[in-house]
Amino acid sequence: MTSNEYSGDTAAPGANVGLKDIKFGVSTWLWTSPFSTETVSLFPKIKEMGYDAVEIPVEDPALLDVKKVKEALAENGLEPIVCGAFGTSRDLTNDDPTYHQTSFDYIEACLDICVGLGAGFLAGPMYSAVGKARLVSPEQKKTEWDRAVTNLRKVCQMAASRGLEIALEPLNRFESDLVNTAEDVMRLIADINHPAAKVLLDGFHMNIEEPSIERAIRLAGDKLIHLQVSENYRGTPGTGQTRWEDYRRGLEAIGYKGVVSIESFTPEVKELAGAVCIWRPLVPSQDGFAREGLRFLRQWASGAEPAHRGTV
Repeated sequence: MTSNEYSGDTAAPGANVGLKDIKFGVSTWLWTSPFSTETVSLFPKIKEMGYDAVEIPVEDPALLDVKKVKEALAENGLEPIVCGAFGTSRDLTNDDPTYHQTSFDYIEACLDICVGLGAGFLAGPMYSAVGKARLVSPEQKKTEWDRAVTNLRKVCQMAASRGLEIALEPLNRFESDLVNTAEDVMRLIADINHPAAKVLLDGFHMNIEEPSIERAIRLAGDKLIHLQVSENYRGTPGTGQTRWEDYRRGLEAIGYKGVVSIESFTPEVKELAGAVCIWRPLVPSQDGFAREGLRFLRQWASGAEPAHRGTV
């Protein structure tokens, strides 16, 4: 059995190696949006909480002074994870090729930010616009799939020329009609056929789309270079219905050594909250979300019994 195949058994090559090599990160979207140079004011708090990495969601590249952000990362000993934001105008599958060029220009700016900050990859659902979820004919879907393959191969070339990779993220059916599962993204990567094409899995989307989180992780195998987590309702890890033991078995089986990062959102930024359909506060405190989430994840990674199963 290869690292990208799954037979349904719990044992696999590399199983029981533990999760001692993983790092923990958190997205600044938990507190604010959009990310700008001023957002680095969060970095000391994120480091004090005990995080190793910070996700930097680049909504507008012009808002970042890369030199100042890099200095703040170094001052706080944080590893950068750069994520793209793919709204309506950033759509590599659109019938209008001007949308493709807009996407390429944005992705190129994000890749340059990765280089400037010392990040190894750009992550996100860059194959299409987020929220593009329609029932289309098989012919139209194939056309859009082929566009994604062709255009993402160009993106891989752009990334590789800078010594970078890309991490493609499946989204749930309400946010994309193109790539919803680990199986989908692995087929996309196979069609792109470029070594820079890798995978980001997000537990929120997996909780909706995957019959088995363990199987999804095993399918991604050594292509998985980033993992985002929250609870099934996008709340604090450890307070919901997520089967965290499935995560552990899957990550142990593939020998994952990347970052496990909390991604959720604040309801205080109305544009962002509306985009991700968060209509109410998920926790009394966003800081509490980050602290308790990390505490749970450290216990989970160690194999210890979780200390809480209630709301923060």
